[in-house]
Amino acid sequence: MNDSLLGTARAALVPVAACAVALAGLTAWTASGGAGRPAHVTVEDARVLLPFGTDDTAAMLRLRNTGDTDDELVAVEAPTAGGAMLSRTVVANGAGSMRMIPSVSVPAHGVLAMSPHELDVMVSAPPRLNPGDRLPLVLRFRHTGTVRAEAVVVRPGTRD
Repeated sequence: MNDSLLGTARAALVPVAACAVALAGLTAWTASGGAGRPAHVTVEDARVLLPFGTDDTAAMLRLRNTGDTDDELVAVEAPTAGGAMLSRTVVANGAGSMRMIPSVSVPAHGVLAMSPHELDVMVSAPPRLNPGDRLPLVLRFRHTGTVRAEAVVVRPGTRD
């Protein structure tokens, strides 16, 4: 082997060895869980208030994110109703009003609990519902993707 070829091989050895060491380190870091888990949101305790006649109503959900990164609820659908959207109650000068919001964050390793007094899902033109019925919901998250849930119909002021 001539000196030129030997010199080239030695010069290439340093970056190749550096890449191998970096790859081994990243592999060990990922295998040990250091790279983290992506956002993963599940729905718990989904309830919808029994509407009066054909009035709009509110659905409340507990969203649990078991991932290592925050996620964002970006859309809600109620396939059997006229529509659904995120809403927040805003109180100013002693009067409350409802504001539609485009999205809401679900913290990593956390729970977002909705209530009819703060953040909820407004369901417009719901189908005829009775206590104990289930209203299907489709939630779309930025990272988790689509999650389907069923909200149990409850009378206002009760848990079941």
